[in-house]
Amino acid sequence: MASSQSFVDFIVDQIQGAGEITSRKMFGEYGIYADGKIFGLICDNKLFIKPTQAGRSFIGCPVEAPAYPGAKPSFLIEDGLEDSQWLSELVNVSLHELPPPKPKFRTKKRSK
Repeated sequence: MASSQSFVDFIVDQIQGAGEITSRKMFGEYGIYADGKIFGLICDNKLFIKPTQAGRSFIGCPVEAPAYPGAKPSFLIEDGLEDSQWLSELVNVSLHELPPPKPKFRTKKRSK
């Protein structure tokens, strides 16, 4: 089941305290970004945050599950979706441990 746009919009609105939050459709689901850095996925109307030590400490005892078959486990966020401040803080503490976005290389057009 693909995620609904209304759920994606709700999550993006809830995390506005963590920077410029955007979503990008990926393979029928969504990647979630803060200031250009990917930190999570929305799959089947569920929020998955990339696991970090800071995120683990913040949550306490996180539920881990793969966002899709074959994926590495991520933090499945089920409780706390309604708490914008808590969710924004979770994203903020997690972002500090995630690598910066990889630079995008422009391909040169071939001349004939």
